[in-house]
Amino acid sequence: MSQLKKSKPVKLIMSIIFKKKEVLEYVMSDLNRAFGQTDFVTEILPFDFTDYYCKEMGSSLKRQFISFLKLIPPEMLPKIKFETNQVELKYTRNGSRQANIDPGYISAERLVLATGKNFTHRIYLNDGVYADLTLIYQNKNFRPLPWTYPDYASPKIKEIFKQIREKYLLQSHLTFDNNDKL
Repeated sequence: MSQLKKSKPVKLIMSIIFKKKEVLEYVMSDLNRAFGQTDFVTEILPFDFTDYYCKEMGSSLKRQFISFLKLIPPEMLPKIKFETNQVELKYTRNGSRQANIDPGYISAERLVLATGKNFTHRIYLNDGVYADLTLIYQNKNFRPLPWTYPDYASPKIKEIFKQIREKYLLQSHLTFDNNDKL
């Protein structure tokens, strides 16, 4: 029988896809009010791996990744997804979102995203929210899985997540006996 233990806190991250910088500023303000201070904010990156959101949001989309200072229990992910959906709705105009917010978390072992869409590899959590295991950390790097979105599998974005993971490890005071395997 396995020993049941409470989960360790994780690092809350978000991807924000947007077109107008002023929308990003409003969204960031709302997210800071809801989740606290950010401790990592990327430069504004082009969102050009897919045109999935172009019909709704237009072309020339941009993206910014952020993480938050306060660690969270991983079981908070459904509540966080609900709150980010509310922020998206706040900035919806004529049925089109002005921002797409994808929350998730980084732990020592993985990157998990929250989604409302079911699929074979996604695990139902609660309140219509699924966990999408997006990347795993092995041999000192984040590794994609067969279903990982191409942008999340790119070297540049994996490097961003490695930097956030390092912040998380320092912050959580985690130590591993064999860090080469993680």
